[in-house]
Amino acid sequence: MPEGALADITALDLTHHIAGPYCTKLLATYGAEVIKIERPGIGDPARQAGPFPGDEPHPEKSGLFLHLNTNKQSVTINLQHARGQTLLRELVKQVDVVVENFAPRVLPALGLSYADLEPLNPRLVMTSISNFGQTGPYRDWRAQDIVIYAMGGAMNLTGLPDREPLRLALNLMAYQGGNVAATATMTGVLGACRLGTGQHIDVSLFEVQAGCIDRRTTSLLGYQYTGDPGYREAPMGIGVYPVGVIPCQDGYIQTLVFPQNWERLLTVMGMPELNEDPRFADALTRLQQEQYPAFMAIFEDWLSHHTRYEAMAKAQAQHLPLTAVNPPSAVLQDPHFGERGTFVDVEHPVAGTLPYTRAPFRMAASPAAPVRPAPLLGQHTDVVLGQRLGLTSSDLAELRQQGVI
Repeated sequence: MPEGALADITALDLTHHIAGPYCTKLLATYGAEVIKIERPGIGDPARQAGPFPGDEPHPEKSGLFLHLNTNKQSVTINLQHARGQTLLRELVKQVDVVVENFAPRVLPALGLSYADLEPLNPRLVMTSISNFGQTGPYRDWRAQDIVIYAMGGAMNLTGLPDREPLRLALNLMAYQGGNVAATATMTGVLGACRLGTGQHIDVSLFEVQAGCIDRRTTSLLGYQYTGDPGYREAPMGIGVYPVGVIPCQDGYIQTLVFPQNWERLLTVMGMPELNEDPRFADALTRLQQEQYPAFMAIFEDWLSHHTRYEAMAKAQAQHLPLTAVNPPSAVLQDPHFGERGTFVDVEHPVAGTLPYTRAPFRMAASPAAPVRPAPLLGQHTDVVLGQRLGLTSSDLAELRQQGVI
């Protein structure tokens, strides 16, 4: 089997939670050797985050950790111990990349900043991911995803116009930051190959969000010309219906039907007689505000007799945009994903066999690595430190006794 595109890259992963681990997960997926450094006895705090199989909390069963740390090795090193810092410096001499997402003050205080490590490895590419960047008045501020989403500007446009702004669900900014960090890291690696010297890459989640055009291209363009900061719009409905997420027999569908597709919609529903209903007899009448709830009641009743896939198939036959809103269980069973092998069952020694997603994109000449389960805490400590640093079993035992590893 051909090697992965990044098979000649070795990365030290000093990250935790989401943004950093997602960055290094992408590197590992495409062949890089990723050595994850974790705190002895505790590890990445994501190990304590759910969901857990069977709702039983366990540091080796966290769904978040299992997802974000596939294809990595776990080495435990106490970076607050002088000997732990020495071990890390020795490892840095042998790698191409270091990725970290500590608060900006942490590594300099430990003598492990880029300025400290660069003399050991002039070709080193070090990517630092933080909430607000390595410099500036907000540098040391703490933040969660909702803070970044709000301060970056997008939240002003999300939610109902007569209510408070809302963020989009889950950890959108953290994953977006991880994507950007992976791209930036590989840009740095390419630069190191061309120029022979590495560099320090500063990824600010705040700036990633502020520069992201996701779902707000029109508003950003309008602001450039008019200075209008944008506003939250009411859900589409009047003049465009049916629209939105609507219940059906076995769940929900999502649709958006414009007035010019009225005849197609009636064909889908098998209700041509609605053209004879005075409420819907012509386009002008149908677009009146008072007709919207009347039609939606009819449409929702029709949906109540159809499953989401039945409704989707009927709509597709008439080229109407209507899709099933699938729960995770249905996504896993989707025949399209099945044929493409999107999900693969992977056996974990503690969590058991679980479905994992494969690589987010596919490369014909250098396939992604087979999915290996996230490592147990410290699973590779002895092997990595023995092979890379020449430590003997007695050396390792002494370091364990001292709380270094």
